[in-house]
Amino acid sequence: MTAHAELTDAVWRRSSHSGNGSDCVEVAFWADVVAVRDSKNPTGPALILTRNDWTTFLSAARAGHLTR
Repeated sequence: MTAHAELTDAVWRRSSHSGNGSDCVEVAFWADVVAVRDSKNPTGPALILTRNDWTTFLSAARAGHLTR
């Protein structure tokens, strides 16, 4: 994980499925990467993924390959 000062310009989004809970992640599509952060710690580090890695992650999650 890394923190990028440039991410202050990013537009962060939270899933509409998260409701009013505070245990969420937020995602920003910024430049040529996708940034993911903990909504409880918006000034903390962000996970930076390539758009290809993000697509692969979403596909795996939707297929049920990511379990606890």
